[in-house]
Amino acid sequence: MEELHSKSLNFLEEIVQDDLAAGKYPNGIFTRFPPEPNGYLHIGHAKSICLNFGLAQRFGGRTNLRFDDTNPMTEETEYVDSIKHDVSWLGFQWENELYASNYFEQIYQFAISLIEKSLAYVDDSSAEEIAAQKGTPTTPGTNSPFRDRSVAENLALFKAMRNGEFPDGAKVLRAKIDMGHPNMHMRDPLMYRIRHVPHHRTGNQWCIYPMYDFAHGQSDSMEGITHSICTLEFDVHRPLYDWFINKLEIFPTHQYEFARLNLSHTVMSKRKLLQMVNEKLVSGWDDPRMPTISGLRRRGYTAASIRNFCDRIGVAKRDNLIDISLLEFCIREDLNKTADRVMAVMDPVKLIITNYPDGQVEDLMIENNPEDPETGKRIVPFTKELYIERDDFMVDPPKKFFRLGPGLQVRLKGAYIITCDQFELNSDGSVKEIHATYIPESKSGQDTSGIHVKGTIHWVSIPHAIQAEVRLFDRLLIVEDAGELGDDYTKFINPESLEVITNVFVEPSLNQAKVEEAVQFIRKGYFCLDKDSSPDHLVFNRTVSLKDTWAKEQKK
Repeated sequence: MEELHSKSLNFLEEIVQDDLAAGKYPNGIFTRFPPEPNGYLHIGHAKSICLNFGLAQRFGGRTNLRFDDTNPMTEETEYVDSIKHDVSWLGFQWENELYASNYFEQIYQFAISLIEKSLAYVDDSSAEEIAAQKGTPTTPGTNSPFRDRSVAENLALFKAMRNGEFPDGAKVLRAKIDMGHPNMHMRDPLMYRIRHVPHHRTGNQWCIYPMYDFAHGQSDSMEGITHSICTLEFDVHRPLYDWFINKLEIFPTHQYEFARLNLSHTVMSKRKLLQMVNEKLVSGWDDPRMPTISGLRRRGYTAASIRNFCDRIGVAKRDNLIDISLLEFCIREDLNKTADRVMAVMDPVKLIITNYPDGQVEDLMIENNPEDPETGKRIVPFTKELYIERDDFMVDPPKKFFRLGPGLQVRLKGAYIITCDQFELNSDGSVKEIHATYIPESKSGQDTSGIHVKGTIHWVSIPHAIQAEVRLFDRLLIVEDAGELGDDYTKFINPESLEVITNVFVEPSLNQAKVEEAVQFIRKGYFCLDKDSSPDHLVFNRTVSLKDTWAKEQKK
């Protein structure tokens, strides 16, 4: 696999390089990717995956996959499985597959240790009372009336919490730090809450669960993580991260923050993506309009294109909005090198070659990919009656129209030059069929006609054509920055984000198409076979158009 970095080091690479040069980590660096299994991963997580695994790859280190499964109310095994599949598909292999739930007993003992040091206490206050005690960023908080409970009482109450003697919300365990601290996260934060909910891995073994801030740093420490890399919103959590490690006197892992990925014209909140799935605004987590890795994969994006995208956007310390057209550029660049070129007619009109022999079938050899001659050629049948694109013909063509019209000549891709002689119209004025003659000496690769035409159009033999369904996808949102919309984002879902075309005809070679395998429909875009396909009903998803038509539309 190619190395995932630019020629110049980003700030995290500089930190790692300096740490290794100083001899801080003689056993090498250790990173982790810590997803919460409460939804499917999206392109923002791909950036974090590439960063954590890429750092370890570059500097000869290791990376753990650790699930942050401390909230049984939102977590499911389905999400665990999908995350593992996505990380593997992106091309990475983890050192260990771990779970925060592996450490529940040890984290519980850490909490006991802090209680014994008078650094944690059981609080009977309600959630509303605790929120009021916190104060505001400009006014200090007030101490809980339960803050000065004795060590013995706190130990007894915490044990009773674990034993299930109290209902949800009756008590919490809080760290005893400083209710006047300028950082709100340091004002006696919650460490444990009661949840009488079965856990997807531990079942009913526990009814108290550690909060993220208490579980995360301790899990990092127990695994010997040297560089704990988080997104920028955890910057204000770092003092608490360090406080727990310091007071527990455990391995001093260190947290570093980078800017999360914000992508234009889509939603980058797992909560909002879940809402879209639950409200059936999309067909599921892997709907090809979704920014999820599974959605991108189903749409036809390759792992290489996503890794390249993450490499191109770099690693920054400040949030910014990345235009989705860069992601589309990366997939075009990749598929241009690898995708076979095939013929598909999206809006068919009948073309009859009047001087071609009735019943004759000619097997033409057409190249699969001009970018890669090693892909060879395939057989495409050619006959008297063909489908061509309706917009490749004009009854009254303007000057410099290099396709088909009365008296005009054009080359049929991989076949012959034809001349349009006449056409027939339907009662509504639309073109019913076109009649043309071909020049036998003009066969592609064997042309001795001496005729030069500027236009080439694609076609499909009518007797051999396979009818297919094509799904055209566009931007999920009609606005650029979903972050400005709050919870009103559903009003801005692009009504044209999905267009289904059922009367498409494709060449017979596509009977061999494989799900998620990319092809280029010549002159139309990159497509892949969808999982909804069956042998008698092919469904193709458009991955991306050949050109950035959205940018052109925006400029109008």
